[in-house]
Amino acid sequence: MDGKSLTPQEIKLQQLKKILPEAFVEGKIDWEKLKATLSEDINFLNERYVLNWAGKSEAFKVLQTPTTKTLVPDKKESVNFNETEHIFIEGENLEVLKVLQKSYFGKVKMIYIDPPYNTGNDSFIYSDKFSETRAEYEKRVGDKDENGYLTKDGFFKKNSKENGQYHSNWLNMMYPRMFLAKNLLKQDGVIFVSIDDNEVHNFRLLMNEVFGEENFVAEIPWQARQSIQNDIDISSSHEYILVYAKVRRQTNRRLKETNKAVWYKEKSFACFPLPLNKSKFSNPDNDIRGLWKADPFDAPNIRPNLTYSIKNPNTDESYLPPYGRCWRMSEKDYQKLLTDNRIVFGKTGKSKPQLKVFYEEKKKFGSTSNTWFDGNKYGTATKGTKQIQKLFKNSPFDTPKPIELIKHLLILSTKSNDISLDFFSGSATTAHAVMQLNAEDGGNRKCISVQLPELCDEKSEAHKAGYKTIADIAKERIRRAGKKIQEEINDKIKTKRKEIKELESQLYIDGKEEKIKNLKAEIEKLKQQDLGFKVLKLSDSNFKQWQQIKGNDALSLEKQMDLFIDPVSENATIENMVYELLLKSGKDLNSKLKYKDNYYSVNDNELILMLEKATQEIVDALIKGKPQKVIALDRLFKGNDQLKTNTSFQMKDVKIEFKTI
Repeated sequence: MDGKSLTPQEIKLQQLKKILPEAFVEGKIDWEKLKATLSEDINFLNERYVLNWAGKSEAFKVLQTPTTKTLVPDKKESVNFNETEHIFIEGENLEVLKVLQKSYFGKVKMIYIDPPYNTGNDSFIYSDKFSETRAEYEKRVGDKDENGYLTKDGFFKKNSKENGQYHSNWLNMMYPRMFLAKNLLKQDGVIFVSIDDNEVHNFRLLMNEVFGEENFVAEIPWQARQSIQNDIDISSSHEYILVYAKVRRQTNRRLKETNKAVWYKEKSFACFPLPLNKSKFSNPDNDIRGLWKADPFDAPNIRPNLTYSIKNPNTDESYLPPYGRCWRMSEKDYQKLLTDNRIVFGKTGKSKPQLKVFYEEKKKFGSTSNTWFDGNKYGTATKGTKQIQKLFKNSPFDTPKPIELIKHLLILSTKSNDISLDFFSGSATTAHAVMQLNAEDGGNRKCISVQLPELCDEKSEAHKAGYKTIADIAKERIRRAGKKIQEEINDKIKTKRKEIKELESQLYIDGKEEKIKNLKAEIEKLKQQDLGFKVLKLSDSNFKQWQQIKGNDALSLEKQMDLFIDPVSENATIENMVYELLLKSGKDLNSKLKYKDNYYSVNDNELILMLEKATQEIVDALIKGKPQKVIALDRLFKGNDQLKTNTSFQMKDVKIEFKTI
């Protein structure tokens, strides 16, 4: 265990080695063998279609550089730390994404981010300095003022349009983060990115490169504002949401609506179908099959076998398909539908044929979202501000996204128990939306929010209200949102208990016991809603990292060796080491931790951490639990080499992986 994060290069090499082991020699790619395997002469030409910009190759180096950072828990700032599965991480998001690579690789179902739009006015970008040394970078990302807050000089620089590398700077900031984000997505995962006209043209090309053009899903205009701007040529009312899938070709994602329901096998659907709007169905003729609506009976294209005359039995008037179209079904199938009372001729019975579509039959297919997000339906930036103002007296954010917008994206891309991630958390709308949607549909989605502890402007309302950083405001928003949702849940529980009493008071009612049982189950589900969050903060490793020192004389080397007799840092705590070793071992932050006699059990003995004490009795006890892996601090065996040797042999005999640090 070298203490470093898993790099994208290592991940890709592991994947390639599984597919093409014959192209590797001594663990490295043999390019000639790879070309021979593919039967191709690989030749990279300069004249090719590619997005390029100043600093791209350096941005890739930043992406490939591993981190030694870790995350440490802050229980004081958390809500229900030991029970909650929502996570709020305070720290620079590039480093955090690197820290999460091993534990969350391929586990995140949905990512939503609202990054800086690169407006050129007051937009600050993350200042990844590509020419600096690792030591300089470590110092910069650790730059803090006298109160321990990260300084703006260390993390941000203004990216004005007068800058000669205005677009390049922004792309350099986004490129490595998108690569790392893709690694975290599940195979059927989806990423949504809010963006505007300033960079949408460049960003779509960047995303095509990172995710593959074939995994583009949609570019959705969202009506961000309804007011008119008078200081511009054409008032801009919309922003965009770019949607990409990890792998867009998903089978069995949606039913194909035909005479016989079958799953789509060939077509690509990254998003789930939406629930049908029941209010659009009615039953004016009291059909025993229930609610229905009339759909057009014509379809696109001209097909001779689907072109025939249909006579309205009420008027004897005949109809042909509209110009350039055909009927949906053959004449034989039409007659079957007519006999089965599935054809209507308008509300009055005097129009062209329409198909009766029954709610109970159609609801399994769902409906499809379209590429226009109306502000009346999904909220505008103004509504987002008003929602914040319900939690805070004055909105500490300029243009927060409305909860309805993020909820809709969650509905399109997640089911209960899925993990969502927002690593430009800002006002924490995503965390709020996840908790709100869970409370509404009984889901158990988990949210990971990442926010840099950027200092608030001293003139801002947030600073005046006592909030030091953007992260502080975000955490407070989640706390207040949780309390508000809990109040709503309490009201729902009261209503359901009232319904139960009313049912119990009635002597004769069909399905009474079943209805009471369902209401009680709904109450229990509401009681179990997760409205807390764990706070973790980006921090230096709890373990010393080997560093090259000046001088190679015996005295210098001796000093270096003395430093690493005990690799545990002086400021390390047991709890902080536990969380670092969880991450470095590929376990997620919601792993089940249980403290036993002087050691920690992770996920019912998947992993054992011996960090406090080592005796033969402790070793014997943990071996009885049959763990898969044991990690122990080397210093626990100091002065007792025999115990260390015996422990190693005992573990080996029962096939337990044993490592010391």
